[in-house]
Amino acid sequence: MKRALVCRTAVGIAISLLTACSTARQPLSLGTELPPRFSETGLREPAQKWWEDFADPELNTFVETALADNPSLRATWERLAQAEAIVKRERAGLFPTLELGAEAGGFKSVPSVRRNDFGLSSAASYELDLWGRVRGNAAAAAADARSREAELQAAAISLSASVASVWYELIEQRAQLDLLERQIANNEQLLELVTLRFRQGQVPAADVLRQRQLVEDRRGDRAAVKAEIKLREHALATLLGRAPTTLRFPDRRELIALPPLPSTGVPAELLQRRPDVRQAVFRIEAADQRVAVALADRYPRFDLRAVYETSAISPSALFTSWIATFVSQLTQPLFDAGRRAAEVERTKAVVSEAIYDYRTQVLASLQEVEDALARERRQRELLASLESQLKLARDTTASLRNRYIQGATNYLDILNATTSQQDLERRILSVRRDSMTQRIALVRALAGGWTMNTP
Repeated sequence: MKRALVCRTAVGIAISLLTACSTARQPLSLGTELPPRFSETGLREPAQKWWEDFADPELNTFVETALADNPSLRATWERLAQAEAIVKRERAGLFPTLELGAEAGGFKSVPSVRRNDFGLSSAASYELDLWGRVRGNAAAAAADARSREAELQAAAISLSASVASVWYELIEQRAQLDLLERQIANNEQLLELVTLRFRQGQVPAADVLRQRQLVEDRRGDRAAVKAEIKLREHALATLLGRAPTTLRFPDRRELIALPPLPSTGVPAELLQRRPDVRQAVFRIEAADQRVAVALADRYPRFDLRAVYETSAISPSALFTSWIATFVSQLTQPLFDAGRRAAEVERTKAVVSEAIYDYRTQVLASLQEVEDALARERRQRELLASLESQLKLARDTTASLRNRYIQGATNYLDILNATTSQQDLERRILSVRRDSMTQRIALVRALAGGWTMNTP
């Protein structure tokens, strides 16, 4: 009865969410309700391997390489292997153990009489699992293994998202470098014009100095971007399981167009799909099973042992006489200074902790999706505004440059217009890359893992 009560209070709370009907509000543990839908959704079902929706062959290659060779992910595979081995070890307790023994010895007495002794024995032992202690340990280990498997899927999703983010950051930095080269060339042309007018006595020396400063400022930006390109290449190589500087990456300099917004589904479906949420559920299950083990440890333990043995003074006589012994042993804890009772309380607290961790993970999962949707909406609005501003800035700069050539405006006007235009050009590239990052965050938040082959 105690074990059944624990299951209803622990695992039942978490499982109720994963089995919830997707069209109805289902109570979240501790009084929180799931929203019926997300704030925005698309019409296209996302691919199981989310990066394939980006239709980027280089990204596909990078992600598959990282999933196969990334050492951190390989370490997660090994943790899963350890958990699966523990399952086999704990399940072995459900079966009898068999042992075979052999011995040989001798002694010499006074007067000189020598005697040899030889023996063979086989023994079997088995614990009658009356209270479910052995079964509970095996079930807890199995839940731990499922938790490790979900952890592996979550790690693979995180790794694939990191690869995609770094790849598009690399492309954006290369595009920034090309843009800066063009801006430096334009600024140098304007510097030649301002210098010529200075020599003709039409403008003060301060105008030449300001334009030189703008040229040097962009050259400084170019040096910083070159360093960022190297850093992104090193980061991408490390994610792929390679040493920095050992890989040459495709010379891509233009970001892809964002695919259509994927369908976000409903929150109940998300909780069934996300591996980190499932991992939290398996942790509750494992903790619950360990409460049952702690309870069972307070009740009597019943062990059976059978021994079949023989001994003789010569090996040839070993099989002539056998002795069979059967022993049953009942062990009941009487006094342990409260150690077993304290262990029960500890495991119950572990269950409660796991439930709170589960609730935290659920709320974090919903927040990740809504945050990504909100940021993507903002990015779309911001990008549209910046592109309109850039068109106006280019028209303004062209008009002021013509007026400056004709001597109809001063240098500060064209300097401000040029700086504003160039800053907008660079910012638009950054916002486009930010849009890619937010889309990656969204599909990562919606991803549910995929079948992976053991490396």
